[in-house]
This record gives sequence, C-alpha cells and structure tokens, in this order.
Amino acid sequence: DATDAGAVALLRQRKRRPSKPFAVMLREADLPAVALPSEADLVRLRDPAAPVVLVPSLGVLPEAVAPGMDRLGVMVPYTPLHHLLLDAFGGVLVMTSGNLSGEPQAIGNDEARAKLGVFADGFLMHDREIARRLDDSVERSDPPMILRRARGRVPGTLPLPPGFAGAPQVLALGGQMKGAICLVKNGQALPGHHLGDLDDALCAEEFGKAVADYTALFDHRPALVAVDAHPGCRATQAGRATGLPVAEVFHHHAHLAACLAENLWPLEAGPVAGIVLDGAGLGPDGTIWGGELLLGDYRDVDRRARLAPCPLPGGDRAARQPWRNALMRLDGAGQSEWADRLFAERPLAPVRQAAARGINAPLSSSVGRLFDAFAAVLGICAEAQSYEGEAAMRLEAMARRATGNGPELRFASHEGEIDPAPIWVKVRAALTAGTPPATLALAFHAGLARAFAAPARALVKAGAARAVALSGGCFQNALLHELTLKALGDVTVLTHRTTPANDGGLALGQAAVAAARALRGAESN
Repeated sequence: DATDAGAVALLRQRKRRPSKPFAVMLREADLPAVALPSEADLVRLRDPAAPVVLVPSLGVLPEAVAPGMDRLGVMVPYTPLHHLLLDAFGGVLVMTSGNLSGEPQAIGNDEARAKLGVFADGFLMHDREIARRLDDSVERSDPPMILRRARGRVPGTLPLPPGFAGAPQVLALGGQMKGAICLVKNGQALPGHHLGDLDDALCAEEFGKAVADYTALFDHRPALVAVDAHPGCRATQAGRATGLPVAEVFHHHAHLAACLAENLWPLEAGPVAGIVLDGAGLGPDGTIWGGELLLGDYRDVDRRARLAPCPLPGGDRAARQPWRNALMRLDGAGQSEWADRLFAERPLAPVRQAAARGINAPLSSSVGRLFDAFAAVLGICAEAQSYEGEAAMRLEAMARRATGNGPELRFASHEGEIDPAPIWVKVRAALTAGTPPATLALAFHAGLARAFAAPARALVKAGAARAVALSGGCFQNALLHELTLKALGDVTVLTHRTTPANDGGLALGQAAVAAARALRGAESN
C-alpha cells in the first residue's frame, strides 16, 4: 500500500533499498489524486508498451515512496492480474521487481521461494514458465526520452541511417553499467533490453544468456564484435573471448554515435558538435572522461573542450561519497577553509594527502561527479548516496522548487578547459546571505548548460559542425536538458528520444561506429 508509510519502510528494509524511488501502479482514474499528468504523460501511460512514466508528483504519498523526488514513477495495470489486484484493493500500490537490490529478478518458482522468502510474506505462483527476465521500461514525456528500454519496447528494431547499406552484421556489447547489447543486420539495429550493472556476477551471467538468446532468436551471425575500449569492462572481455574481429570504441564516442544513429544522421552528413556529459568513461588519453565537447562523426571524433579535470579521491568511493568530490573542487578553487567547516567530521587530511600524491585518485572531467560536489555543498547526500545518480536527482528536484532568481554562476573557459572554480565563491557568499539552496541549485544547472552550450554553438556558427548532439547520462536530467536547449538557441540539436542517453544506449553507438569503420575499410579495399 503506497499510502502506508510503515509498509513502505518495511519493504525498503527487507529489500535493502534505502532510498531509490519505487514505482507505483494505479488505475488512470486515480492518478489525479497523486500526480499532475500532462496529455503527453497520459499518451505514454496508455501505450501498449505500458512503461513506467515519470509524472510530476502532488507530494501526497509518503516521502518514503520516492525520497527527495518531485516526480513519481507511475504505471497503469497492463495484465489481467493487475486489474484484479487493483479492483480488489482500490488504491495505489508500490510495484517493485522480485529481487534483492542490484540482482536480476527471480523468475522461477523455486528460485523465488529461495531468494525472495526473506522479504515476501506471500507468493502467487504460476505453472507457466517465464522465458526471459525483463525490467519495466522507464520513460518521460517532457522532454521525451526512454530512460530504460526494456519490457514492451524490446525486441524492436531501428532503421540504420542513410549510407549504412551494406554494413556487415555487428554484435555490440555495451558497457559495464546499465548493460544492454545491440545487433546490426540487414540495415536494422536491434537494441537489447536493460540487463543491469555487470559488476554484479548474476547480472553478468544474464548478459551472457542474453547474447546467446538474441543471436539465436534472430539468426544473427556477426562478422565483428564492437566493445568499449576499457579493458576491464566485462562486456569487453566477453567480446574478446568470441574469437571474432574486435572493434574498440571509446565510451564518449559511442554516446555521440548513438545519438546520431537514433536521429538517422546520414553517414556522410558531416561532423557534429557533441556535448557528452556523464559519470565516467575511459578516454583515449587514459584518463576518466565525463564532461566533453567532441567534434566528429561516426568514424572519428576530436575533443574540443572538457570540464577542468579533478582528482577522484578513493577512486570508485568518490562516486559513492559526494563529499570527496566537493572537497577536491573546493580545494582547487581556494576554498579549503570552507571545505574544512562543511565536512569537519570527515577524514580530510588523509584524503588530501592521497590526492596530492596521486594515490588512488585518478583525474576525471566527470560532470556527474561535479553534480555530486555541488549537491554535497548544499547538504544533499554529502555523506553517501545509496544508488547511482541519487545526489544529482535530488539536486534537480530541489532546483525545480526554486521561486526566485539567484546569482549568475559563470564557469571560466580558457583554451578548451571549462572550469567551475569561480562559482564556489559566489555560492558561499549567497548561502551566507541567506539565498535558498533551491535557488542556487537552479543557478548551477543554468550555469553548466551555458558553459557547454557556448563553445558547441560556436562550432556550428563557424561552420565546423552542422548540428549539436546531446548525449550521456546527465541528459536524463530534464532540467539540464531544457536549459541546454535554451542556451543553444537556433542551432540544429539532436537529442535522444527512443534510446537511452545513458549507458543503456552505448551498444547502439558502438555498433554504428564499428559499421561505419567497416564500410570505410571496404571502400579502401
């Protein structure tokens, strides 16, 4: 019962899911009591694919349903059983997959009893076996985007852009996070379903099953396999083990190519300026990228600007503990004394020493980690975030509550370095003066959008690029997406709508890059 705070809290405790939002299921007639759906939202909810749709919340359900969020993940009943449940219950139900957080869903009766008995008080069994594990698709309407391509949307093909006729069959294996594969055959791309994060051994096992399943089901006989350039990625290792020729594609090039392919950008249409903002991906220089302005096409890209890099103290721990990113950014901006006060309870001295010596503190241009840093300064998830993107999602929700204008937060820009250092002095002064954190959260989104839009727009106006493409997981942030479009003005902009901007879309981009390069090789021969 989504209206029962105690029940939701108990579910969180049992599922080991402390704060990641739950989706709810209700009848369409009950939706206006808990949310404010637009006509576009209703169209998506009524779609035969029956996705989870992110809808503005009225804030009447317990905070524990979607902590810190201003959107509810809503779906309507799409099976007869769902209708029977809701007819009998008559309210709003939390609907969550049958798994422990991070693991694949249990789909067999015996498996369910063994794995889910620790938190499920009852089971409704069936004698019809489930063939494939599928999560719910997750979508939004404004701006339109499929955030997770899964049940209802797969299997489904996308046409390849003009110029790709004659491309060989390609198997693309995606990345480490938000695993998904893509098959190319006969001028079509077939993106696979969301598989989860391959760090988890069970998700990695499902990944292997999906590759075998899709290739058999669609009689796919690849001539080459496309993988992420990071050698530690499980999908990359799996690709190398196939014995097929391997095409390595760097992470952010794949993001850009995925956006081009979805928008049917022709193979020979010329270069675009790609603003690719996300959490992390290996760059050609061996550092961790995540805030890039690229110029290029399917075959090749060149980086024209980046977020000024910053150490990630503790490596992966920096992604889980936002205060670490805030400490590095404040220190770099000459605000160490402020950092000392903000994070007085944290082990600052050893972290600073490790970063200074380059011990487990790789440099990164990640915009995802910059979001974490700004959130931590405003007191959001400073200690830790319990799921990927939590700090950034809460920061976006906070920004949407802003009611006034705050200071203009301008990033410095010099020789291709987009540096947030100047914003911290203004943020500190504004907080001291009593400016609401929500106002500063909005100002940060606007400043970041302007910082990347300006050089991208300049490339188009100078004739170096024919359009701007927006990709990477940060563009799941609807507010950043909107503000970047506004800052770009009248130039042509390509965005994700039917494939994820996040790593769930990487495989499509890898496949497009591999196919384009194979066609170039065929021409040269």
